[in-house]
Amino acid sequence: MRERLSGRIARLDLAPDLGSEIGSKRWFRGLGTFLGLSAAALAFWPTFAPLEAAPPAHIDDAVRDEFRSQMILPLGLGADSGRHMGATALVAPLAAAPERPTIEMVATLAKGDSFERMLRRAGVGVGDTDRVAALVAGAIPLSDLESGTQFDITLGRRTAPGQPRPLQSIAFRARFDLELDVGRLHDGADLSLTRKIIRVDDTPLRIRGVVGDSLYRSARAAGAPASAVQAYLKTLGQHVNLDREVRSGDTFDFIVAHRRAATGERQAGQLLYAGLDRGEKPAVQLMRWGKDGEFYEASGVGEQRGGLMAPVPGRMSSRFGMRRHPILGYRRMHSGLDFKAGHGQPIVAVTDGRVLSAGRAGGCGNAVKLRHGGGIDTRYCHMSRIAVDRGQNVRRGQVIGYVGSTGLSTGPHLHYEMYRNGRAIDPASVQYVTRAQLAGAELQRFKDTLAKMKTVEPGAALAELEQTATEVAAEAPVREIDRLALPKK
Repeated sequence: MRERLSGRIARLDLAPDLGSEIGSKRWFRGLGTFLGLSAAALAFWPTFAPLEAAPPAHIDDAVRDEFRSQMILPLGLGADSGRHMGATALVAPLAAAPERPTIEMVATLAKGDSFERMLRRAGVGVGDTDRVAALVAGAIPLSDLESGTQFDITLGRRTAPGQPRPLQSIAFRARFDLELDVGRLHDGADLSLTRKIIRVDDTPLRIRGVVGDSLYRSARAAGAPASAVQAYLKTLGQHVNLDREVRSGDTFDFIVAHRRAATGERQAGQLLYAGLDRGEKPAVQLMRWGKDGEFYEASGVGEQRGGLMAPVPGRMSSRFGMRRHPILGYRRMHSGLDFKAGHGQPIVAVTDGRVLSAGRAGGCGNAVKLRHGGGIDTRYCHMSRIAVDRGQNVRRGQVIGYVGSTGLSTGPHLHYEMYRNGRAIDPASVQYVTRAQLAGAELQRFKDTLAKMKTVEPGAALAELEQTATEVAAEAPVREIDRLALPKK
């Protein structure tokens, strides 16, 4: 019966091919079957509203740590993942727990710390510490190691209980262009030092663009670091008035020292060149030159202009001349300028000079007196705190003290005096010009260096440094399983 029933069902033509015998009775029967099944499917369809899926799970640091704790890592390499299960009555305590064969860690040299103390805190023995310090000192002075330097340290198995672990290797970036690796060629061998010289390109970074509404914002939009833009504005401001002589459409151009390593790190240095193209007006071209790092014009002249440099950025509240003293109550000569400023605001030297006196000065309170060239002296009164010592040389713009209200003063402000050959004069009537002139062979070297520097293409230093075949091979990935049997270097 089952076979006869199967044969009859097999002979039934329930789903004829609608692509053949179009228009025949068999084709129309198949079309009816198709339409009936489609109508039945639509009749049983629950709704046409969109389905709502569950919201995605929020994965934060706690959830990520939970996932990581359930990972499987090579235990032979000292995996630090996995949960510690609570012990039950079936757990038998061990008489002695085996220690890890090696310990890998990262130590950081803190500010004010020494290289030897850092190694001792990391667990390195006294003998290995002295040996490593001697090897590293032969390659680079230990005092040149910058704070924040990280050291990859690997300690081996103890030779006896209670003994410190022997140092297997320590690797770190000693300088921007140097990596040092101290290790053992094999177990029991003495520590030796390996130097890895990192290829560094010193092409300076040139940034050039058009001034828009703001010179600072235009330079930052061109990709210049904030420190480089500030140095550029400070240098340029000593030769031109940035508020009046710089207009939209002018072209700024400056070059900063720049280093890029083959390993990908970059390091920006000091400003080397500052230029400004103002159309019909003479272009500004300034380049750093000499051991003092002063900026010189393209003609070889180093010059600072600007007239009176305010010792504080506050507004002038009282000028030079006769006035009624606010405390003594009678008219007397006011032999200086008063600047309104907040308590603790820095006070800077108006030009280069030497400190004649620094201390209490009667009604002036805490005061600093500077001697400049040409018989000019300046004095800064009513300071809350003095930042220089007697006999010290100061540069223009250097902080020499802080605004206060010591002495005969009604509130925080700066009283600023100027003397020519010992006689008080109006500081607002004096303009400072500091000039230096290059000549001879030095002038020729200066012009040659400037011409070579201006050949640098803008943004050329930002390109990736092409790697050599050796550097590409050194960055080849190493599988975890291969690390178990890597040969000793």
